[in-house]
Amino acid sequence: MVTGRVLRFDSTRGYGFIAPDEGGDDVFLHVNDLLIPESSVRAGLTVEFEVEEGDRGLKASSVRLASANRAPAALAAGSPPRSSEAFCDVLGVEEYTREVTELLLAAAPSLTADRILRIRSELVQFGRSHGWTKG
Repeated sequence: MVTGRVLRFDSTRGYGFIAPDEGGDDVFLHVNDLLIPESSVRAGLTVEFEVEEGDRGLKASSVRLASANRAPAALAAGSPPRSSEAFCDVLGVEEYTREVTELLLAAAPSLTADRILRIRSELVQFGRSHGWTKG
């Protein structure tokens, strides 16, 4: 059993890569080899897995949460993680909206204030539904 961190995972395409803690080449990760809900797989997540030699290099199988990440009962039930300690920082709504506003202005300076407010509102609701914001 090897431990590593998910580098990236594209749920649309169903694959990503894991960087083994012991070093070496990144390991290919396919959605069919997950023993955890796909919705819980995010960059930075620590996982345990078996390494196999695939057609194009190393491939992860039997991928599950590393013991350090286990707990949230929600994971067992198949819902996304809500624990800020194991997966990410949970921001207050004010800080979240400030960050989103800065990102929107940098990415699309031609957006009107009204559009920014509408986008921000939708993103806050989305963030709340995933446990990314509090308040």
